[in-house]
Amino acid sequence: MEKLYRRQKVFSPLHEVFAFFERPENLERLTPASLRFEILTPSPIPMEQGALIDYRIRLAGIPFRWTTYIAQYHPPHHFVDVQLRGPYSFWHHTHRFTSVEGGHATLIEDEVYYCLPFGLFGTVAHRIWIKSQLARIFDYRAQVIADLFSPSNQLSSLAPTCRYSQR
Repeated sequence: MEKLYRRQKVFSPLHEVFAFFERPENLERLTPASLRFEILTPSPIPMEQGALIDYRIRLAGIPFRWTTYIAQYHPPHHFVDVQLRGPYSFWHHTHRFTSVEGGHATLIEDEVYYCLPFGLFGTVAHRIWIKSQLARIFDYRAQVIADLFSPSNQLSSLAPTCRYSQR
């Protein structure tokens, strides 16, 4: 099993940040255009425990259907999405949100546990391509988040920071 961990701080209050992330329709904004991400579930999509969300995405030009199950939903602090159908044999993504700096900022954490199919071939593909592709996707996501929650996009006069790490 593989793990991807990212952490990022933005200078926006928790309720604003969580309100953005709890809308599945915003996933398209957080995904590189090259993946041709498309939500198939009709909008509006109610975010709640037990929700099912269908997507289409292209990886290496190959189209995949992806079905996500919202396994946990505890606003405004965290939610967990689990892949029921898609390119991974296992995908468990925990999204955590913590109010910091007296409520003026939010720490966003993504913790993803995943496994690839195809045994040894999947392991090799992970080493030479998948791991770096996921890093690029989450790098893109971090930049979009930093831009979305920057002072020019909100009333706050505080400067944004983008801090993330991969373990």
